[in-house]
Amino acid sequence: LVGKYVELKESYKSIAEAFIHAGAINDCKVKLEWIHSDGLTDDNIAETFKNLKGVLVAPGFGNRGIEGKITAIKYAREHNIPFFGICLGMQLMCSHSEENDTPCLGIFDEKVKCFPDTAGFKIPQIGWNNIFGLKTHLFSGISENAYMYFVHGYYVESCQSAIAKTDYIAEYSSALHKNNFYAVQFHPEKSGEVGQKILENFIKGEY
Repeated sequence: LVGKYVELKESYKSIAEAFIHAGAINDCKVKLEWIHSDGLTDDNIAETFKNLKGVLVAPGFGNRGIEGKITAIKYAREHNIPFFGICLGMQLMCSHSEENDTPCLGIFDEKVKCFPDTAGFKIPQIGWNNIFGLKTHLFSGISENAYMYFVHGYYVESCQSAIAKTDYIAEYSSALHKNNFYAVQFHPEKSGEVGQKILENFIKGEY
């Protein structure tokens, strides 16, 4: 688990517990390594990641720790490590973000855009919304139009890489997939049994 608040494990308690329960459902023990994104560099990442079987980049706001998260994503791509990104972790895998005019990693060609001011809608989107157009094993056992919990002011347009979509101001991609990369804009760790099932499916997947 790569994040910038790992010294305060309560910040990621919901993610940690979700993975522990997901492992139990799949008859395996999930051992979490807590990795501070502030300390990740090209010089130490090989040693830091040498025994990892999967990587999750945790959500977070602001610029601190971004370079370390990007380093983690690049390493996962180059070494074919199963990867799961949540919220910002998904956006960093796109080509560019309007947030601070940020060049991203380009794993997905799509750009991250800011929700436009629209009458009747609050920005950021905070709360429950449904997902539809579900594809891949990540959503095995998940019903169309299941509700997930979102907190974000930026979005990825609907695209071919989308394995789930959501409608808020406009239809957008709420989950992406390519090769060993899975990413979601919503927060599965805050989305009850449905979110738990998604994490179970990620752990169970064959990579």
